[in-house]
Amino acid sequence: MDQVTIKRALLSVSDKTGILELGQALAAKGVELVSTGGTAKALREAGLVVRDISDLTGFPEMMDGRVKTLHPKVHGGLLAVRDNAEHVAAMEEHAIGAIDLVVVNLYPFAQTVARGAERDEIIENIDIGGPSMVRSAAKNHDAVAILTDPADYPLVAEGTTTLADRRRFAAKAYAATAAYDAAIASWFAFADQGESLPVTLPVALTKGQELRYGENPHQSAALYLPQTGTPGIAQAQQLQGKALSYNNFNDADAALELVSEFKDGPPTVVIVKHANPCGVATADTLKQAYLDALACDSVSAFGGIIAVNRPLDRETAEAMAGIFTEVVVAPDADADARAVFAAKKNLRLLLTGELPDPTRPGLMLKSIAGGMLVQSRDNGRLGDLKVVTQRQPTEQELADCRFAWTVAKHVKSNAIVYAKDGATAGIGAGQMNRLESARIAAWKAKDAAEKAGWATPRTIGAAVASDAFFPFADGLLAAVEAGATAVIQPGGSIRDEEVIAAADEAGLAMVFTGMRHFRH
Repeated sequence: MDQVTIKRALLSVSDKTGILELGQALAAKGVELVSTGGTAKALREAGLVVRDISDLTGFPEMMDGRVKTLHPKVHGGLLAVRDNAEHVAAMEEHAIGAIDLVVVNLYPFAQTVARGAERDEIIENIDIGGPSMVRSAAKNHDAVAILTDPADYPLVAEGTTTLADRRRFAAKAYAATAAYDAAIASWFAFADQGESLPVTLPVALTKGQELRYGENPHQSAALYLPQTGTPGIAQAQQLQGKALSYNNFNDADAALELVSEFKDGPPTVVIVKHANPCGVATADTLKQAYLDALACDSVSAFGGIIAVNRPLDRETAEAMAGIFTEVVVAPDADADARAVFAAKKNLRLLLTGELPDPTRPGLMLKSIAGGMLVQSRDNGRLGDLKVVTQRQPTEQELADCRFAWTVAKHVKSNAIVYAKDGATAGIGAGQMNRLESARIAAWKAKDAAEKAGWATPRTIGAAVASDAFFPFADGLLAAVEAGATAVIQPGGSIRDEEVIAAADEAGLAMVFTGMRHFRH
C-alpha cells in the first residue's frame, strides 16, 4: 500500500521538541493519541485527549517505567501485516488494535555519560522499550510510519503517510538505534570495562555536511561527526569565507593538532601545507611568531593553513593578510582582527574556543582493502632524555631539541626538522629515506636564508630532530654538513654505536628519546 491514513499514533519521547505541535495537528485530523509517562502529561497539559499506554495494554506501567510498552498489544499493533489474513485474525482474537504511527526518541544515554553521571544513572538511561518499538515499526514500514527525528514531524502532520516516506523513516530509525547501541557498547567497552581495543569496535557517525568533493574532484566526500568527543576543527565556528573543502578540513586539523602541543606555551604559530608543517615558531608576540614561522618556507606558506594558540589581534592579522592564506584557525579573534580578515573574502576564519588536549586518548582509523587498521592516538610525551655523546647539550640546544621533536611528531615520515631559538629552520618530510629528508630540510633552510637576505641559514647552530632512529650515520652527517650542533632521535638502531661515534667525531651533542613518532 502506498498512502496510509493515520488512525492511531503512539507518542513516547524524551526530547519533547515539536511534540505538542505534532499532537495538536494529528488530533485535528481525528487521530487517536496513545502515550506514556511524561509525554502523555505534556500533551494533556496542552489540552489534548490522550489514551494511556496502560489503558491500551491492560497493564500498569511498572518497575520504574522499565516495563510499559513491552507488550503484545503494542508490538502486535506494530508488526501485524495488514493484508495477511492470519495476522488480522490474531489481532481480532486478542483485541489488538493497529498502530499506524510511532513517534519515539530515546533516553539520553550519551548525554548522561557526557555530564559525568554515576554508573547506576547511566544504566537507567539505557532505553529498552523505545528501541524495541522503533525496530518493530521500522520493520513493518509497509504500513507503519516511525519517526525518530523531530525534523520529520511536519511530514505526517496532515494525518497520512506515503510508502516512500515510510521507507525513508525506517532507514533513519535503524540508523538511530544502531548509533544508540554503538554508544552503549562503547561506554561498556572503554569506560566500564577499561578495554583499549575491544573485540567489536562500534562506530556511529552522523553526517555534519556534504563537501563539494574529496581530495580530488572525482571523489565524493562528507564531514561526519561523532556522538560525543573533543571539540576540534569539525566543531569550529566559521566566521567568513566559502565552505571548507575536504583538503581544508584535513590541513586545518593537522595545523590545530600541532599548535595544540603548545597549548600552555608562549605565543605559537603553525603554518601547514598539504598536512605537513612548513613553518612553526614561538616568540614573545603572536605577530613575531608568525613572521618567524613564515620565514622558514615562505613559498610553501602561500595558500596554506595557519593555526595559532592565542586569540588573534590586529597586528598579527595584518601580518597574515600579507599573503594568500586559505584558512586561519584560532581560539578567538578580537574585533580589530576580524575586521582585517573581513577584507579578505576568500579567507576562512575558524574559531575553536579552546584547543584540544594533545594528551587525550582516542583511536585512529584507517581503511585498507578488506579491513580497517585501528590504533591509539599518538599522544606520547617526552620523558627523560638520555645523553649518548661525550658532549652534553647546552640549555638552549636542549630547548631547541624539544621544540624540533614536537614539530617532527606532526611531520610525515621520514621526518627531519631543524630548529633554532624556538623556530623551525628547515623541514624535510615524506621521503623514502632519512638521508633525503635531511638534505631537503637543509636545502630549504638555505633557500629561506637567500630569500630573507640572511648571511647564513638558520641550520647553523641548530638542533635537528629525526622522528625515527638514524639507520646509518649518513643522515646525521648531512645534518652536520648543514651546521646542526645538537641531535634528538629515538635511538634503537643496530648501528647506534656507529651513529654515536660519528656525532662524537663531529662534536655534536645527541640525546635519545626512546620513543619514535612515525606518521604516514
